[in-house]
Amino acid sequence: MPVTRRNILIGGGAGIGLIAAWALWPRTYTPRLTLNPGETAFGAWLKIGIDGHVTVVVPQCEHGQGVYTALPQIVADELGADWRTVGVEPAPIGPFYANPLALDELFEGNFDRLPAGVRDTLAKRSALMLTGAATSVRQFEAPLREAAAAARALLCQAAAQRWGIDWNQTRTEAGFVVAGNRSLRFAELAAEATGFPVPDPLPIGTQGAGKLAGQSVPRLDTPAKVDGSANFAGDVRLPDMVHAAIRQAPPGDSRLIRVDTAAADRVRGAIAVVQNPRWVAAVATTWWAATRALDAAAPRFETRGLIDSASIDRALAAAFAQPGHRVAAVGDVDAAMTSGRTIAADYTAAAAVHAAIETMSAVAAWRDDRLELWMPTQAPSLARAAAAAAAGVSEASVVIHPMLAGGSFGANLEALAAEQAAILALRLKRPVSLVWPRAEDLVHDRVRPPARARMAARLAGNGAILGWHARIAAPATGAELAHRLMPGAVTDLALAGRRGDPYAVAGAAPPYRLPAMAVDHHPADIGLPTGHLRGGAHGYTAFFTECFLDEIARASGSEPMSFRIGMLGGNPRLARCLTTAAALGGWDGGTSGGGQGIAAHAFRGSFIAVLAEAHLDDDGRPAVDRLVAAVDAGRLVNPDLARQQIESGLIFGMAMALGGATGYTRNLADARGFASLALPRLADTPDINVEFVPSDEDSGGIGDLGVPAVAPAIANAIHAATGQRLRGLPLRAS
Repeated sequence: MPVTRRNILIGGGAGIGLIAAWALWPRTYTPRLTLNPGETAFGAWLKIGIDGHVTVVVPQCEHGQGVYTALPQIVADELGADWRTVGVEPAPIGPFYANPLALDELFEGNFDRLPAGVRDTLAKRSALMLTGAATSVRQFEAPLREAAAAARALLCQAAAQRWGIDWNQTRTEAGFVVAGNRSLRFAELAAEATGFPVPDPLPIGTQGAGKLAGQSVPRLDTPAKVDGSANFAGDVRLPDMVHAAIRQAPPGDSRLIRVDTAAADRVRGAIAVVQNPRWVAAVATTWWAATRALDAAAPRFETRGLIDSASIDRALAAAFAQPGHRVAAVGDVDAAMTSGRTIAADYTAAAAVHAAIETMSAVAAWRDDRLELWMPTQAPSLARAAAAAAAGVSEASVVIHPMLAGGSFGANLEALAAEQAAILALRLKRPVSLVWPRAEDLVHDRVRPPARARMAARLAGNGAILGWHARIAAPATGAELAHRLMPGAVTDLALAGRRGDPYAVAGAAPPYRLPAMAVDHHPADIGLPTGHLRGGAHGYTAFFTECFLDEIARASGSEPMSFRIGMLGGNPRLARCLTTAAALGGWDGGTSGGGQGIAAHAFRGSFIAVLAEAHLDDDGRPAVDRLVAAVDAGRLVNPDLARQQIESGLIFGMAMALGGATGYTRNLADARGFASLALPRLADTPDINVEFVPSDEDSGGIGDLGVPAVAPAIANAIHAATGQRLRGLPLRAS
């Protein structure tokens, strides 16, 4: 966007106009990579050492999804590197590594009042580094390829000068620059290569590039995770470090009122008890001693206002009594709903927990007027800001050391553990390791919000859908998440006046061609903090949509898969996924007693169809026998990584379908450990078959794709097997 008065005064308000002016004012940035002895930096994204190693700088959190392999593979492919010499390190906080695509997709359009160019520039200027919403490859493939192509051109120029030939006559291959029978290692050329000019345009995809594209190269993080040498936050050990155990006030209006510090002090190894209005921590020489001291302190909290499962249900029901806010619409749904046969059904979804293997954790150290934090984080710049604010120091005084994350699933977008560790480190003037116990992690989890849906459709005489109306009651999690993670003027202005939350109903607009459709959000204040879980709201909206479609198909006397195909004239990629899944799974038409169900979803530029075979066991619990998924995710950087992500997404979606949820009693989550979550075990894991539909389309999101369609496919299979229609998550037979 050109910087003009007209373009500065955009967005319908002077406040947003001023932000736009600031964002659009020209600014340049300088890479700040740390170089080890013998390393040469090529821009902000890669380094080459004199021993031949190629280090790729990755701004995304590795929490099992394979980003520490996919992004380096893009660089190695374009550079012409030998994969055996490629390594990875986390990026420093900086504007080069901002992820504006995640700002759009993680918050599902809550920031769309800001023009796209302004959002991009704001993300860069605030160094908004985010891992989420399956954006890693989609956001960073282009800059990584550009950086690698530039480095390749510089290396080729350096070799060509030595040989006295035109650099266009050279190419790269397995870590060498080659021309005829002559070759030079990258290591020999790196130092002098940076003195040559970067060509314009960049030679992307030429001179040896493309050897690793679409190949299933080995994961870089696997060896360390297998042999136990991979470090997580809980593994960090610093000189003079102490350990902290924490207990926090129940959600809601709660505060600490009593702590027996004398009893805590009597525990061997106890060092201090640190009190805060909303939490208390016992600090000791070991975590076990800290836990014993915390138990001895017997903290008590005062809570005003009752939050329990019944109050949450009442809040969701009450939300329907208020007018909904239309978030998505096609055609005139009000007119379409006045004639024809009406089909209606209500659905529910309970609060779903993250339950990652690694609980919330952080190590903090205050030394030389600098606060250092070692932590798993999906938002390092936001964690730095939160820790600085909690400790009362400037952001410039805070250094974040990003660690591997043990699962996360969105939990490490939050920075509460970092804030607590920072406060403890400043108070004690010693390094502090803080690890939440499992019960604390579940009780204070920022859950995927509970939701209710009232679905209605009007059918023509031939069973075709004339109108579709989805009314969904759920907390405004997108706005809540934005205000919590990014407090400030930009968020306030972007969300000011917004009445419906697109995050809360994301995925509720069906991917089918309907003559009239509307999605209304009914905001519900349930009193609990909510957050982002893998798949976001799609985890429950796809359940509502695909189960309701199954009901409509059966009510109209149609076979469920063909019924869907008939409405996909404008979406051939999803139609092909459905037919592929049906063919691979031996689709029986969803006949009564057959135990097969099918569901589909379109998500972040990718498409998936899932066929499930399921039944009820002798105790009346759903059991899944087989899952078949057909996926079109565009070009695949690494097919094995893509398959791992889809398979893990299917298992995750199955966990959310069969368990993974909690109720509430007296402001506390009922779930206190894995045993209470009914998570699937190895013996419960079905036969899984994943097929990727070949595609030359741009890469789509994969990390969340496997989750949404699983629960409705299982529910539809249970209906086919038993005739029971299960309309609530987790699935429970009556």
